[in-house]
Amino acid sequence: MEGPAGDPREESIGDLVNRLVDDARAYAKAEVEVVRQIARHRAGKAKTGLILLVAGAVLLVSSLTALLLGLVLGLAIWIGPVASGLVIAALLAGGGYLLVRSGLSGLRALGGDDEERAALKRGENAP
Repeated sequence: MEGPAGDPREESIGDLVNRLVDDARAYAKAEVEVVRQIARHRAGKAKTGLILLVAGAVLLVSSLTALLLGLVLGLAIWIGPVASGLVIAALLAGGGYLLVRSGLSGLRALGGDDEERAALKRGENAP
């Protein structure tokens, strides 16, 4: 963006303000484009990372399934296939229940503890 061909000292205030606004607009557009490019770059890396994470999780769940099947088959020798399936299922259900219960109690912290709620309530009632 070049100014008029004449002496820049001869520009009017209006021309200077217009040039300033044009320069500011061009700068803002360039900054927005930089932020967009950074966001695209990060999204591409995050997408790849997410795909790898999901693939790893699938493999881990598959290996856990194979381990559990091996436990059921190994236990079936002594107590039979149905009973061994029930024993393993009961152990997993108990462990899952404990994990879910612990996770839910951890999520309750998002609502704040009693002391925090009381402080917020006092703050709302304050004049």
